[in-house]
Amino acid sequence: MNANYNPALHRYAALTSAATFLLLIAGALVTSNDAGLAVPDWPLSYGSLFPPMIGGIFYEHGHRVVATLVGILTIGLAIWLWRADSRPWVRRLGWLALAAVIVQGLLGALTVKFLLPPPVSVAHASLAQIFYCITVALVIFTGRWWQSEVPAIEDTGSPRLKTLALAAVAATFLQLVLGAAYRHNASGIVPHLIGAAVVLLLVILAGRAVRLRFPQARPLRRAGAMLHAVVGTQLLLGALAWWSRLSSRGMQQLPASTIWLTVIHTVFGAVVLAGTVVLALVVHRTVGQTLLSVPAEASRRLPTSDGPLAEGRERVVS
Repeated sequence: MNANYNPALHRYAALTSAATFLLLIAGALVTSNDAGLAVPDWPLSYGSLFPPMIGGIFYEHGHRVVATLVGILTIGLAIWLWRADSRPWVRRLGWLALAAVIVQGLLGALTVKFLLPPPVSVAHASLAQIFYCITVALVIFTGRWWQSEVPAIEDTGSPRLKTLALAAVAATFLQLVLGAAYRHNASGIVPHLIGAAVVLLLVILAGRAVRLRFPQARPLRRAGAMLHAVVGTQLLLGALAWWSRLSSRGMQQLPASTIWLTVIHTVFGAVVLAGTVVLALVVHRTVGQTLLSVPAEASRRLPTSDGPLAEGRERVVS
């Protein structure tokens, strides 16, 4: 067990990530309710910290309140990592998270000052996805499993699982950018659908590689199964949201069910991206060379609580 593991820090990182997920929901509610310009000034709301929470002000000002909370939590996380974590790359990732949340706040201000310009709105939505994935990664990096001694597994297949996992991350992020462009009227639906098809193909290929090449690697199987589940759920949510909007065409105001389906579909896109990031990190940690340096004395094969790995795939970790 690595002495760097800090249970309290790990729980705080998880709290920050959970708060960020709530922020994504708050942001999706603003977009789905067309409340982006419900508050015309920034950083105050109608010159006040506590404006009347009515109409679109409820969504826009509520979004700002949650964003402020996430910013405070991120400051605390970056400082805690700097003081308590001995890994330089983890400390740098904490500062990167803080930089991302600051830039995200500035982009939010620009969307208000310049009346929702599509490029800024798309950048604001895309950076939100990146920031959320950074917080998820920090939860993993500060966790017990990542800092444990894990036997590395050779991947002799083609294409390599690492390649498939990284391609899934890149394709999913591009798909979310296309989705943000579609929501902000900067792109059509066709590129968004093509992107969804590419993501689905890569996730299927990565899951197949996990099942066939690493049948006894439990962390890989869990990460792959989780990703398949969230992608399947996202496809279903997308179909339901599209059908609901189609059924509501011509109405002066969208039904609450349609709005919530759109919000859930939007937020679940971030869950899909986080799922691809988790899979990529688990692959990196278990297949081949890892970021974590294993003590030199661990020169024999290491047992794990997940059971023995497939014969012929386990190699000596040194």
